[in-house]
Amino acid sequence: MAEALAKPRLALAAGAAILVAGLVLVAFIMPAEFAVDPLGIGARVGLMDLGVTGQQVEALEQAGATGGGQATIVVPQQRPYNSETVEFTLPPGDGWIEYKYRLEKGESLLYSWAAGTTVNFEFHAEPDGGPAGYAQTYEKSQGTAASGTLTAPFSGIHGWYWQNTGTEPVTVTLTSSGFYNLSHEFRPDGSVNNKPFQ
Repeated sequence: MAEALAKPRLALAAGAAILVAGLVLVAFIMPAEFAVDPLGIGARVGLMDLGVTGQQVEALEQAGATGGGQATIVVPQQRPYNSETVEFTLPPGDGWIEYKYRLEKGESLLYSWAAGTTVNFEFHAEPDGGPAGYAQTYEKSQGTAASGTLTAPFSGIHGWYWQNTGTEPVTVTLTSSGFYNLSHEFRPDGSVNNKPFQ
């Protein structure tokens, strides 16, 4: 009798384990290993970057295997390389500024910013053709500085929102280089300053 009851329970447990393994594969392993995210969970928890990096490493390894040990990947850019340094003064008590660059998918942006004291910031992007008000967040935190490189995962505008909740004005200095040809400065009064580059 006990043996007869154990077999259905064992089959149920095995089925549940297979189901859980399948969900883990689709939700976490595929985004992290292959940059494939059918459920959208991988992007939300930051696993897509691992998958993209893995593909880049694999491409480098394959290039090295076929090129006698010398791995070179050349990605031609359609725009000239630009650079700039800009400063913004955020007034106290919820003063803010938003500054973004126009990048096509695959174009790169090298950046470094610093503030005189701790500010709230969000590094994010608005994809072309996305729903009104939608933004993809890369990083959201508090701090006095950040730097890095972004390779645009989609065409759109990519940049930062800085907010000063302190009692003194704060200066934020941004230095950037990349394949952008336009920047957008969104101001609290609702105006937008668009700056073209060569």
